[in-house]
Amino acid sequence: MMLEKPITDITDLIPQKAPFVMVDTLLSFSDTQLVSSFKISESNIFFKNETLSESGLIENMAQTVALHTGYDYFLKGQPAPTGYIGSIKDVQISRLPQLDETIQTEAHILQEFMGVTLVEVTVTNARKEKIASSTMKTVIAN
Repeated sequence: MMLEKPITDITDLIPQKAPFVMVDTLLSFSDTQLVSSFKISESNIFFKNETLSESGLIENMAQTVALHTGYDYFLKGQPAPTGYIGSIKDVQISRLPQLDETIQTEAHILQEFMGVTLVEVTVTNARKEKIASSTMKTVIAN
């Protein structure tokens, strides 16, 4: 569901802290889906050669999943848990986002069981063209 108003203060919704934050806005949320956005800036630690690197894109995907979990916990009145990437497969990157470009990342939860989440993630540009995708397994740390 689209949020009434995008959430731009996500600092308490994800465990990552600056300068390692690769998402900046929560656009929509449901039990099985989340859409985030992120504006590419020169100050980003994964910014090089006028683009966000492959590592930055993968971290953006993982943090979108973390944002889903963190917002779900927030709605339950609990702090965002720390987690990590258990596995990544089927990574496809067709283009790297450029300086000042805003990307949207959509995570679809395929399965969730005992803190392990299987997710399909797709990154699009402002023209809704798919620029990257992957399947990830994330794990909440105990």
